[in-house]
Amino acid sequence: LAYYTNFIFYKIQQQNMAADRFGLADEQIAEFQEAFNLFDKDGDGKITSQELGIVMRSLGQRPTESELRDMVNEVDEDGNGTIEFDEFLQMMSRKMKDSDSEQELKEAFQVFDKDKDGFISAAELHYVMTNLGEKLTDEEVQEMIREADLDGDGLVNYHEFVKMMTAK
Repeated sequence: LAYYTNFIFYKIQQQNMAADRFGLADEQIAEFQEAFNLFDKDGDGKITSQELGIVMRSLGQRPTESELRDMVNEVDEDGNGTIEFDEFLQMMSRKMKDSDSEQELKEAFQVFDKDKDGFISAAELHYVMTNLGEKLTDEEVQEMIREADLDGDGLVNYHEFVKMMTAK
């Protein structure tokens, strides 16, 4: 769950941490609220396994109901079967502090690299973001690519992706 939202909010990882109960700046919390809202399809303040499934399927994944429940349960601190915003924030805060595993990074990169050519293009980024329900202009997509594109070729390769995702 967390690595699908990481790319959307990669700028957050580059900011200084402010002191609140999760160690997140107000701007980061606002960005995470936007990410939470992408998953919370009915706007009730909770992410259910069904809502998680919708997002996962829009990213080309095919999780089983059991897998979806397990993913929710990993984050569900109060045991009510859903992810509330505080639980989501706690998960994202931990995610930002922990170093991402190589496997998670590969999987996240593959979600965006639709044509499997080893690069994330603006078109691929725009496609995935649209499937997540995020309406971005071409300029916003280009800016996201520019910020991650270290060699200036207009594409994000795996090395650049890893560097961006692990920036503290």
